[in-house]
Amino acid sequence: MTEQIQSIRETSLAALRTLRRRGPDNIQFWFIALLIGTAAGGAAMFFRKAIEALQTAFYGTSDVQLATVAGTLPWWWILSLPIVGGLVVGIVLHRFTPDGRVRSVADVIEGAAMHDGRVETRAGLASAFASLVTLSTGGSSGREGPVVHIAGLISSWVSARLHADGITGRELLGCAVAGAVSASFNAPIAGALFALEVVLRHYAVHAFAPIAIAAVAGTVINRIEYGGVTEFVLPEAGSLAFLVELPAFVLLGLLSGLVAAALMRLVFWSDTVASVVANKVRMPGWLRPAVAGAMLGAIAIWFPHIIGVGYETTAAALTGRMIVFHEVVIFAVVKCVAVAITFAGRMGGGIFSPSLMMGALTGLAFGMVATAIFPQVSGSETIYALAGMGAVAAAVLGAPISTTMIVFELTGDWQTGIAVMTAVSLSTALASHMVHRSFFLTQLERRGVHLAKGPQQYLLAMHRVGTVMADPTHPDYPGDEAALAVHEAGLSLPRSATLGEAMPLFERAPAHFVAVLDWSEETGEIEVVGVLFELDALRAYNRALAATAAEEHA
Repeated sequence: MTEQIQSIRETSLAALRTLRRRGPDNIQFWFIALLIGTAAGGAAMFFRKAIEALQTAFYGTSDVQLATVAGTLPWWWILSLPIVGGLVVGIVLHRFTPDGRVRSVADVIEGAAMHDGRVETRAGLASAFASLVTLSTGGSSGREGPVVHIAGLISSWVSARLHADGITGRELLGCAVAGAVSASFNAPIAGALFALEVVLRHYAVHAFAPIAIAAVAGTVINRIEYGGVTEFVLPEAGSLAFLVELPAFVLLGLLSGLVAAALMRLVFWSDTVASVVANKVRMPGWLRPAVAGAMLGAIAIWFPHIIGVGYETTAAALTGRMIVFHEVVIFAVVKCVAVAITFAGRMGGGIFSPSLMMGALTGLAFGMVATAIFPQVSGSETIYALAGMGAVAAAVLGAPISTTMIVFELTGDWQTGIAVMTAVSLSTALASHMVHRSFFLTQLERRGVHLAKGPQQYLLAMHRVGTVMADPTHPDYPGDEAALAVHEAGLSLPRSATLGEAMPLFERAPAHFVAVLDWSEETGEIEVVGVLFELDALRAYNRALAATAAEEHA
């Protein structure tokens, strides 16, 4: 019996070693992808059902009719709920995160690029709870951001159990994200493409099969609960007079790009202003979400459509139930302000669902104008709402392919593909020049994480000087006197510095090495502990670039 147990153990260890070494190329990985997709899909479904349950408890209905029902509730209830929710969010984030910031899609992208597919566990769990409270008590954001990060938590746990390397960890993360997004939106194609385009940011062939399997598993979870229905039911199939009406969608794409850029810039500007004000008045960090909640509650008394994900308003725009032009414009402006307040208040939630709503309202308003000016040649206003929804969302996410597929799968309308693709391509191209390619990459850029320019930029930040330097025992070490000389010339770095900080020093000075410093615990002084040769730094950078290229083109 003991020999059998030992044999099983050795077989399992051998399988794990093979999995870590060959990763997604191993068929065993596909079974793990199936399990991860199912787990992530189940987590996404649980998160969605939890929001619906809490919204029903607090407002008397879920998001499908939230704006209508909220408009009938007492004003003091609408005002107080976001305040209480903000207090809970503030306390949770203050207690369980080091910076009081909610983790979301941007952190998953950073984990994929720089941390071998891992994300923070403690802060991630706190963020998921904070986002749940935010979306249930009046916050104006979406559920896709928390869902993606929850998927990251699941894949990180699996990666830790498998001791997965960077490639395997990233593909596990992609599988989890695909399963979660597919389950959240009943969109298997879009879920797989979202994981590749937004999170992994490449389309490696070896990653597609397991990610597609995970996406299908997540979709099955959704359809077990909701069936094969789409999120939004359009009144009729769209029609497009191609040659005559296509220029209107070109203009809509440009307008949508401007709206997306305005939304993103307002969110970032509001966050900066809120931080400056909070520092000046010495506001405790845990109080910031409650202040934002008070502002949201005050707005919701008159504009209850800002509460939650906003599916009711989005559906009304797509089905033509909103017929007053100035009402559509006002709703879009107020929603934009509410989203900015939610993010500036560090309350939680994602940006995708708000961008869908902003896009649908933008497209509907544009369609009202277009059909009024050219009634004989224009199609339905709802076609413009559909195209605008995809165009704004794609520009915000910086993901034209997956967003286009999400729009098609959310609505089931594949007949207006040319209109949607025209608007999406132009809006994404325009908005990407006004921010750092997308909302998520701009978030990272503001934190000093430079992923927008590609691996040639961020790979240097992944290597510490201390891991590449030559210490005094190295055969090429130039000697203490030479090291001290370059240090006195200003060519020195701490051991914890990155190669990204080192390379500019080589460009400014003719020296082929710089001194590496450390703090001595014995003397309490700074001392030279080695040197960093320019050639060694370039070799490390070249190896990292080669590994990245091999992964992306495998």
